[in-house]
Amino acid sequence: MKAKLTVIKVGGKIVEEETSLQKLLNDFAAIDGPKVLVHGGGRSATKMASQLGIESKMVNGRRITDADMLRVVTMVYGGLVNKNIVAGLQARGINAVGLTGADMNVILSDIRPVKDIDYGFVGDVKQVDGERLATLIQSGIIPVMAPLTHDGKGNILNTNADTIAGETAKGLAPYFDVTLIYCFEKKGVLSDEADDNSVIANINRQQFTELVEQGVIQGGMIPKLENAFQAIDAGVKEVIITAANAIDGRQGTKIR
Repeated sequence: MKAKLTVIKVGGKIVEEETSLQKLLNDFAAIDGPKVLVHGGGRSATKMASQLGIESKMVNGRRITDADMLRVVTMVYGGLVNKNIVAGLQARGINAVGLTGADMNVILSDIRPVKDIDYGFVGDVKQVDGERLATLIQSGIIPVMAPLTHDGKGNILNTNADTIAGETAKGLAPYFDVTLIYCFEKKGVLSDEADDNSVIANINRQQFTELVEQGVIQGGMIPKLENAFQAIDAGVKEVIITAANAIDGRQGTKIR
């Protein structure tokens, strides 16, 4: 019987503000068993870029990562944000290690091809070394993963944190009984966008299709749920979409 593993993805806003960061660290430390934390850090990257006189360019909410911006996100995601989290977890007795995809070659990506938009140094995940990550976790180490990967040719690539969480969960599914928890600003998937308490408790694939057709689920929630079902298809036991103050997975929307 495989051990239970929890993979938690939190957005940059949670780890960039001191009060929410401290709560997250306490809540994460309280989760039993093996676990992985995947974090963002976009607001800190934008702030640092501004201080350095580098313009932040976004298209449809996605960052254009030229050479100058790549230096910024590498410093901020792989350094400032990641190491603050690791230090905070060590203070709580959690033996954590900060990783990018380049560390131990755990996540290899292809640079995103130029179509309508040139995103620059942005990676689409090609391969996760789940066996190597599993060996690390089984030795009692807790990975804290920054949203950076590499292409195997010496280039760091900016990579979406939701994608890293999903692909990491898939890569670890052969070795653990994986629950993937996406944390964001709402309590879960809502049946009424204007009512924060209208959380849909469970969604299967048929319900998802019907809710999209009805316009209940729309916008950015569609790709988030599509990623969730892809993770389920790849062997992840359960995906939960919930609020950042409920990372224990007891609340929110469950996808099975």
